[in-house]
Amino acid sequence: MNKVDLMNTSTSPAAMLLRRLRRLSWGSTAVQLFILTVVTFGLLAPLACHRLLHSYFYLRHWHLNQMSQEFLQQSLKEGEAALHYFEELPSANGSVPIVWQATPRPWLVITIITVDRQPGFHYVLQVVSQFHRLLQQCGPQCEGHQLFLCNVERSVSHLDAKLLSKYVPVANRYEGTEDDYGDDPSTNSFEKEKQDYVYCLESSLQTYNPDYVLMVEDDAIPEEQIFPVLEHLLRARFSEPHLRDALYLKLYHPERLQHYINPEPMRILEWVGVGMLLGPLLTWIYMRFASRPGFSWPIVLFFSLYSMGLVELVGRHYFLELRRLSPSLYSVVPASQCCTPAMLFPAPAARRTLTYLSQVYCHKGFGKDMALYSLLRAKGERAYVVEPNLVKHIGLFSSLRYNFHPSLL
Repeated sequence: MNKVDLMNTSTSPAAMLLRRLRRLSWGSTAVQLFILTVVTFGLLAPLACHRLLHSYFYLRHWHLNQMSQEFLQQSLKEGEAALHYFEELPSANGSVPIVWQATPRPWLVITIITVDRQPGFHYVLQVVSQFHRLLQQCGPQCEGHQLFLCNVERSVSHLDAKLLSKYVPVANRYEGTEDDYGDDPSTNSFEKEKQDYVYCLESSLQTYNPDYVLMVEDDAIPEEQIFPVLEHLLRARFSEPHLRDALYLKLYHPERLQHYINPEPMRILEWVGVGMLLGPLLTWIYMRFASRPGFSWPIVLFFSLYSMGLVELVGRHYFLELRRLSPSLYSVVPASQCCTPAMLFPAPAARRTLTYLSQVYCHKGFGKDMALYSLLRAKGERAYVVEPNLVKHIGLFSSLRYNFHPSLL
C-alpha cells in the first residue's frame, strides 16, 4: 500500500469515527449520559414498573389475568363488608336521614344512580357506605350535603336498593309503572341509560332544589379527599368567571387515557413544563456529583428530554397522585368525552343539561358521555375535569353489555 492510500484510509469517515470513540473515556459526559439512559430505561424502570397497571413498562401478559382475579376477589370481600356495614347500622325508619342537613335546602345533593349489577359484589352498597363514612368524618362542614339514591332497575329484584331505602331517600323510576321497554324496538340500552340519567338528575332538582348535584354511578367509590377538594373547588376556584358558568365538572377520567401522548393540547404544555422544571434540577445534581464546573445547556436539554420520557413511560397517572397532598394542588382542565362515573352539575347548568339531553338520541357508539361532550361545541358550553380523579371506578361488569371475561384493561 503506497503513501497516498495510507493517507486516504486515515481520513475516511470510519477511521475518523474510530478515533473519536477511542478518545471517549468512562469519565466522558457523553458516555455517562448514555449509560444513565440505558440503565434507566432498559433496566431500572422496567424492573420497578412492570406491575404498574397504567405504565408503558407494564407486562400485560404476565400480570393482567392474575391482577384482575385479585381485584375481583378483593371487590367481593369489600362488597360483603359493605353489606355487614348496613346490616349493623341502626335503621332511619324514614324519619331521620342517614346524613344530616343543616337546612331543608341542601347545598350539595349526591345522587347515586343504581341498577341491579353482578350479584355478590354489592357495588352500590360499597359506594353508599364509603360516602356515609366520609360524610361522618367531614362533620359540620358537610351538614349541607344530602345522599339520594336513584333506582332505575326495571325489575323488583334489586335487593341492595331495597336495603338502602331504610337509610337513604330513594327515587324508583319504574315503581308502580308498566315497563314497556321491551316492546319498543327504537329504545336501545344506550338511550335507556340516557333517559335514566335524565330522570335521576331531574328528580334531584325537583326533590331538593340544591345548589349543586353530584351524579355518581353505582360503581364509583369516592376518594378520601373528595369533600375537602370539592369545597375548595366550588367555593374558591369556581368563583372565577371562566369556570363559573361551566356545564359540568367531571370527577373521573380513565387512567389509561391520562398519558401525555393524547389528543389534549393542555397536557403537551404540562409535559413541556415538567421538562423545564426537572431538566435544570437534574442538571444541577449531575454537575455536583460529577464535579463539573459551569452550566451546560446541552446537558439541560438532555435531562429535560430524559425526565419527560421517564414521566410518560412510567405513567402520568402516578405522578398526578402527588397533587393529593393538598386540595389547592388539584388541577382543573378542559374535559374530554369519556366517561361519566361522577359528574358535578351546578343547578342552572343541570337544568340546561336536561333540555339538551332531551334533544339527542343515544345509540351504540354514541352514549350519554359522547352526547354530553358533543353538546359543548353545539351549544357553546364549557366543561372541565379535575385531576387527579376524585372517584375510583370499581365495576368490571358493564350495565350496558355482557362481560364474560372481566379485566382491569
